[in-house]
Amino acid sequence: MEKKKKATKPTRDDSESNIWSFVTQRGTTASFICITLFAILVRIAVSIHPYSGAGTPPKYGDYEAQRHWMEITLNLPVKEWYRNSTVNDLKYWGLDYPPLTAYQSYIHGLFLRYFDPQSVELYTSRGYESYIGKLLMRWTVLLSDVLIFFPAVIYFVIVYYSGVHNGSKSGMLWHFAMILLNPCLILIDHGHFQVLYLSCSEICPLDL
Repeated sequence: MEKKKKATKPTRDDSESNIWSFVTQRGTTASFICITLFAILVRIAVSIHPYSGAGTPPKYGDYEAQRHWMEITLNLPVKEWYRNSTVNDLKYWGLDYPPLTAYQSYIHGLFLRYFDPQSVELYTSRGYESYIGKLLMRWTVLLSDVLIFFPAVIYFVIVYYSGVHNGSKSGMLWHFAMILLNPCLILIDHGHFQVLYLSCSEICPLDL
């Protein structure tokens, strides 16, 4: 009589491959790509509409707030970012977010300064609203989503469904789509001309 083979326990590599099989299985990857592209298209469509405060002095609305934060972080030392001074009037869109988001403004400011230096010049750029400046600002918002938010959502959905017994691929894709197409985040980040921030608790209190 032949001896029965002992059942082998799944190895760590096998369990990890099972987690990522949601993405690698035929059809799932294409669905992820389609949802992602549609989410990007929706964001672009929302961003082409006017934003609050456009061309309205003295503060020029939300676009000016984001542009001004880039101006401050680029031209002043870190210790001066949150201090009131002759060149950093905190009553004029003072930087009031934590340092992590301030460094994000700094990185985006480098992008703007390379293509449109006038848009982030210290003090003289206040109220600056050029076509190229607005276009570049829109790209900073979209790139923030694609490089930070989208990968985080993909990772969250994969990890969440890897721990759900008999989790379906369709459920995973619906979950992914609902998060990426959340109208609140799209309107705040793209319709309200806000740069994507890493903490939802920081952006939810903002007025629309």
